[in-house]
Amino acid sequence: MSSPNIVFIMSDDHAAHSISAYGSRVNTTPHLDRLADEGARMDAVYCTNSICTPSRASILTGTYSHINRAPSIYSEFGYRVPTFPEVLHDCGYQTALFGKWHLGRSEGSRPRGFDDWRIFPDQGDYVDPVMIGPDGEETIEGYATDIVTQQSLDFLEQRDPDRPFCLLVHHKAPHRPWVPHPRYEGMYEAGTIPEPETMWDDHATRAEVVQQVRMNLDDLRPTDYKDELPPELEGEGKGRERASWKYQRYMRDYLRCVQAVDDSVGEILGWLETQGLDEDTVVIYTSDQGFFLGDHGWFDKRLMLDESLTMPMLVRWPARVPAGSHVTDMITNVDFAATLLEVAGRSPSDLPQQQGRSFLPQLRGESVEGWRQSVYYRYWEHDDPEHHAPAHYGVRTKTHKFIRYYNDGLGSPGSSDRIMPVEDELYDLVADPNELTNVVADPGHAGALAETEQLLADLQEHYGDEPYRGPDTPRLEWPS
Repeated sequence: MSSPNIVFIMSDDHAAHSISAYGSRVNTTPHLDRLADEGARMDAVYCTNSICTPSRASILTGTYSHINRAPSIYSEFGYRVPTFPEVLHDCGYQTALFGKWHLGRSEGSRPRGFDDWRIFPDQGDYVDPVMIGPDGEETIEGYATDIVTQQSLDFLEQRDPDRPFCLLVHHKAPHRPWVPHPRYEGMYEAGTIPEPETMWDDHATRAEVVQQVRMNLDDLRPTDYKDELPPELEGEGKGRERASWKYQRYMRDYLRCVQAVDDSVGEILGWLETQGLDEDTVVIYTSDQGFFLGDHGWFDKRLMLDESLTMPMLVRWPARVPAGSHVTDMITNVDFAATLLEVAGRSPSDLPQQQGRSFLPQLRGESVEGWRQSVYYRYWEHDDPEHHAPAHYGVRTKTHKFIRYYNDGLGSPGSSDRIMPVEDELYDLVADPNELTNVVADPGHAGALAETEQLLADLQEHYGDEPYRGPDTPRLEWPS
């Protein structure tokens, strides 16, 4: 079989539980559901550092943040290690990228290995965005999701039909501040959106540093919820009612932004079908991380709880991937590069230092002996000025999750100099799938605690990541 075409569609902050193929209670996404119905739904895909820049760097390079040196949103991606688009471009693929990059604004951090590209500076704007390309900056009239979709279709129309292509479609949506297109007015009206069952989690057993994060629904700003707060919801004692009111408006706009992304997927699938390219084109949909949709009373991501940790991934490839299949093996975003290289007929070893493993066999419906039974996670951007999420690392197995909040920025970009005492959490995911009760101090879970602590140490050794040994732990050199 000749090299297949690849369309890799990635949104920003799109939680799996706002996709109806994953059982969403809050919205409907028919075009994303089509990917699941006609391909594979990945049920255990995890981010290794749940924030935009680090996840994107890991996806491109197949490496953890301590290898690619892009640990926070303040990082500049310095091409310390190469990327999978560079490899595909060098072996004959036509490559293009449109949309969100968020890997730095310096010349040295801009896209490489692409025949064509247009990116938003930093987060970009939803309406009339500035975009940067090989020929400089320009302001493009329109709505960001529609613009990225049209640029992608233009590339496909103008491509060389005799060569395979790899197209990266990177939507800004549904990232904050959640500005929907007016055409979605009337959808998901405030007051109609179900609240998650964990929305009133009191966090009583969680680490103190987690209780102090500024990601509570009541921390949402007027630019987030956009309506005027009723006077009767102001003041002390109104926190719960105010949070519920803000939740409805935040989610209204978030879901409307998702709807534009879903429509974009439909447009691209329709174009491939009309051109007769749909059978042997791999179409992948994912997000750079998960997101709290009021779960545990939070918005945003960063923490290692599952709503933030879990990434959606839907893969349609009629020539190879069985329709309606589910993949339940534990996958991470560090595995994406190796998989895409194998899809294109290349070896994962074409990316030096890459740490992932191809899950193409699982997509084909094969059982893979010796596949990982746990994933390693590390969040570096300690105590940032807005969210105050703590630095932590941990391990997730199919039955337990152990998290160590080591609470030291270690000089990583955007981190504060404040160091707090180390705290641990342990969750029994079988008895407590919603992760409501930290059992780290429960004698009945001493065995699981010892096992997961040892597993964490083993994974850090495996990936070459230095554990925290106190304030004297060596600081890595980060590109500025």
